[in-house]
Amino acid sequence: MKKIAVCYKWVLNDADIRVNEKSRELDLEKSKPQINEYDRNGLETGVKLKALFPEAELVGVTCGPDVEPSTKDALSRGPDTVYFLNDAALAEADSTTTSKVLAGIVRHLGNVDVVICSEGSSDVYAQQNGPRLAALLGYPSVSYVSAVSVDGDVLTLDRKLEQGTETVTVKAPVVISVSPDVCDAPIPSVKQILGAKKKPAHALTLADAGLSADAVKPLITVNSVKAPLSSRKAVNLGEDVPEAVAKLVKQLAGEGLL
Repeated sequence: MKKIAVCYKWVLNDADIRVNEKSRELDLEKSKPQINEYDRNGLETGVKLKALFPEAELVGVTCGPDVEPSTKDALSRGPDTVYFLNDAALAEADSTTTSKVLAGIVRHLGNVDVVICSEGSSDVYAQQNGPRLAALLGYPSVSYVSAVSVDGDVLTLDRKLEQGTETVTVKAPVVISVSPDVCDAPIPSVKQILGAKKKPAHALTLADAGLSADAVKPLITVNSVKAPLSSRKAVNLGEDVPEAVAKLVKQLAGEGLL
């Protein structure tokens, strides 16, 4: 195994997003960008694979309208280098667009044995990038991966499904989409953070990825994003349990729920 690429997304920290109670619109002013939490597990999976193949190059890959600041954080998490495509045309990118760009970057890298994605991003969680990327590259796609082992160029992957765990084997090159429980994602140490400053980050253009501005126009247009409505009924059924149960049953029946 010579080269491992890990795709990650630069997203806003959803813990700092506020909601306007009247309009239900999102207030993003205090929300700072960070590496998607699920992608941190993907980066650590890449680190563990590289430990099995010390000669392999571990590459971080990302794209977006303003992703260059992400590179130092990504590099502190283990990659040898990061390739990023920073373009304003990707501000409204959907899964189709993102997959095209990531596929272009992977082709630009050349000879990538394993491409690692997370199952989804914390902002959209569409769960499409891994399978779409595999289709564009002509690689096999394995999703819901919760454990990885390798023997030469053959990967044995556990897939955590609703009805149990499925174990599959696949020969590289391959695209795998990992779930958060594939491994823990440690917080970078001070040494790793300082060491990231010495690692290279390479800027790419759409032309490097074999794409034009027209090719990355999204197919989906987002008109607005609002918080969901949440309303609850505060019904006092009294303290007498038998009477409260009778009232509850009557009310649920009256609303057609029983």
